[in-house]
Amino acid sequence: MANGQWFPPEWPDRIRALADGTLTPVVPRRAATVMLLRDGAAGPAVHMLRRRASMAFAGGAYAYPGGGVDPRDDDHRVGWAGPPRSWWAERLGVDDAVAQAIVCAAVRETYEESGVLLAGPTSDSVVGDTTGEDWEADRTALVDRETSFAEFLDRRGLVLRSDLLGAWTRWITPEFEARRYDTWFFVAALPAGQRTRNASTEADRTVWTRPADAAAAYDRGELLMMPPTIATLRQLAPYATAAEALADAPGRDLSPVLARARLEGGRVVLTWPGHDEFTKHIPAGGGPA
Repeated sequence: MANGQWFPPEWPDRIRALADGTLTPVVPRRAATVMLLRDGAAGPAVHMLRRRASMAFAGGAYAYPGGGVDPRDDDHRVGWAGPPRSWWAERLGVDDAVAQAIVCAAVRETYEESGVLLAGPTSDSVVGDTTGEDWEADRTALVDRETSFAEFLDRRGLVLRSDLLGAWTRWITPEFEARRYDTWFFVAALPAGQRTRNASTEADRTVWTRPADAAAAYDRGELLMMPPTIATLRQLAPYATAAEALADAPGRDLSPVLARARLEGGRVVLTWPGHDEFTKHIPAGGGPA
């Protein structure tokens, strides 16, 4: 492997099955992930976690906190601050209820997996320290789906701070994958007084790293990543501060990126439109070349 691009061994066979019509794509599940940034002397660092090697999807790969939309994330009782749901619906290209669910999933999953909560008692404040037994009990109840995010916010007297998020990009898992996600990527700055931790059962390590450093480690084959992760790291690398990245977010194109596979001279060619570095040529009966 020349770099750290995640490429499961079953992909070639699944790609060929898709090409010859014997594989029916599964419907992708909506999901959200957040690239948490914090400023440092050498520029902003991003929070990443390493998925456990035992995970069926992207085991061993570095990623950001995130996960699938919960059916209750569109609950109208979710305390809300920042741009209204209609604004987010236009930005994300969905209806109001779906927009709320996606934004809610981004904030909820970030709290579940890193302990960072983008919410506050008022529309212009953010909670501080979210550690302690009572906070951990609430976080566990969310993870176990014993309580909804709306119920959690209401009991805590908090509102979700949607204005702290910037929608960055959207990627859809390839049609030949067994587990598919339609994922919106957001950027956010680590709130003052909060700190990240490895709160996810799906991760065995978390790090703060400069995007350029993580991308260089990927290029050397030292860090395993999925295409959207390394693509977003390269996009974040030029920014000098988290605020600069957040300021650019509203103008970014959210057209979904979806891998394509085609037959060409007895080979399968796998491409991600707009991201030539991920192109793979798969010989008949072989792996990527």
